[in-house]
Amino acid sequence: MTADQASTLGHSTYERLRDMILNGELPAGTSLQEKKLAERLGVSRTPVREATMRLMMEGLVLRTAGLTPVVRRLSTDDFIEILHIRRLLEVEAAGRAAETGGSAELQAVAARIAAFRDGVEPTAEEHVTVDDRLHQIIAGLAGSRLLAEMIADLRKKTKIFDMGRLPERFEPGVREHLEIIEAITARDVTRAQNAMRTHIDNVRSSVMDHLRRLF
Repeated sequence: MTADQASTLGHSTYERLRDMILNGELPAGTSLQEKKLAERLGVSRTPVREATMRLMMEGLVLRTAGLTPVVRRLSTDDFIEILHIRRLLEVEAAGRAAETGGSAELQAVAARIAAFRDGVEPTAEEHVTVDDRLHQIIAGLAGSRLLAEMIADLRKKTKIFDMGRLPERFEPGVREHLEIIEAITARDVTRAQNAMRTHIDNVRSSVMDHLRRLF
């Protein structure tokens, strides 16, 4: 294997492990045993070891007293901090998107969200897909690849705290999304920023209320 091939394999292994952590396939507390993961991913132990080290540097994995890496259990303080940064970035993205007036893709997503408002009940998977797509489109309209990548990364991290779809957030979320889209389409930068800020603040409040009820 050439150095370039080894580098590509190492990166792809890192991305696969990271996605498995962020989507809950490897939940908090999972022991990351090199041999088992290598067999599961169909690679040697070396790229798994390298990927684990990168994940430790990112704070998603911890080395335990027994020296076996485990998936880190993020705290509510982590959630608050991540969502705070998301708020800063997504408010900026919404403002930049409003300068463009939107796109055909944005209008297509708006039509699906409007259908939810008008009584079309989505599956949980469809709801998540549409929500993700909306935020991706807005980030893309902002015109910065780096900004879009950072937002996508932070959104993945906050999904670790998903408690299943919170019923009380469905209808407000639909209204908030449509308000964001309308503001962007109207090229109203301030309105778009305020709408996105309100949306993320409400998400934070809802999740925190849910956590308080649980604990």
